[in-house]
Amino acid sequence: MNSENNILTPSQVPLSVSVLVLDACNTLSFAAAVDPMRAANRLAGRRLFDWSYVTATGADALLTSGLAVSGPALSTLTRCDLVLVVAGFRLEEQARPQLRAGLRRLAAQGAALAGVDGGPWILARAGLLDGHAATTHWEDLDRFAATFPDILVVQDRYRISAGRLTCGGALPAVDMMLHLIEARHGAALARKVAGVFLHDRPQPPDRPQSRSGGETRHSRLTAAVSALMEQSLDTPLSIAELARRAGLSPRTLQSRFRSQLDTTPQAHYLALRLAEARRLVEQTDMSLTDIALATGFSAPATFSRAFKSAHGQTARALRASRT
Repeated sequence: MNSENNILTPSQVPLSVSVLVLDACNTLSFAAAVDPMRAANRLAGRRLFDWSYVTATGADALLTSGLAVSGPALSTLTRCDLVLVVAGFRLEEQARPQLRAGLRRLAAQGAALAGVDGGPWILARAGLLDGHAATTHWEDLDRFAATFPDILVVQDRYRISAGRLTCGGALPAVDMMLHLIEARHGAALARKVAGVFLHDRPQPPDRPQSRSGGETRHSRLTAAVSALMEQSLDTPLSIAELARRAGLSPRTLQSRFRSQLDTTPQAHYLALRLAEARRLVEQTDMSLTDIALATGFSAPATFSRAFKSAHGQTARALRASRT
């Protein structure tokens, strides 16, 4: 069996991967973790990756789409090179002592550990990311950092740290798996696998995650400024301050956003704040006043008008519709 420190070195020995699939994970994240391995095997004409599925208890794992994934319980797994944990929602509920113990047992035997989407949270609950740099989906980054002070939490799309691989969601998972393929079998094969998925621009690991999507439209400069905006949604920076931090004049910053994104920095900033506000309304029980403050609105009336203009209904109406 490969040790945790050499799964990223060239090898002709098939990598043994156990994909731990948990309830309520996203189908796209699941496919992003598995399909690059399938494509690599097909394009190479031989087995480069051997993978099988395990679940928390041996019962089928039910994905958010309704797809069921079958596999034996993690507790029955004796050996593998890499445990790939794919998780999404209900993370606290699923990080049970038996699951955590099973992951620690495999790590002690030398298995590398990877987490996709909510997977890093499961690894962190098992104490397997302490002392490592790690990331998770941007929705959970702040809570993740506050909960696990012994982890160096980064906003990267994916991060590799001494036998620990973590990523923030489906598309970063594809990039992370392409990195694994390239490390073991070369850049040419990784490019071919990317081409299978029409993935023309794989992203580097340290590119920050984006709340707004649409990353391919950004230039390096607008992406950097957008990341600054996302880091300060609760206390919005002035355009002058954003320009100063980017090393530009405010006028040049306005021009760059117009030419690259066909919008203004002000409008882009507001869209990020209101997208986060909608997420908080739909996915948390925070009060509307707290949501307004968390997204940079000091006046509830201003927040209500802006939210309705952006989303077609008030935050109160949207919150009521989910019950």
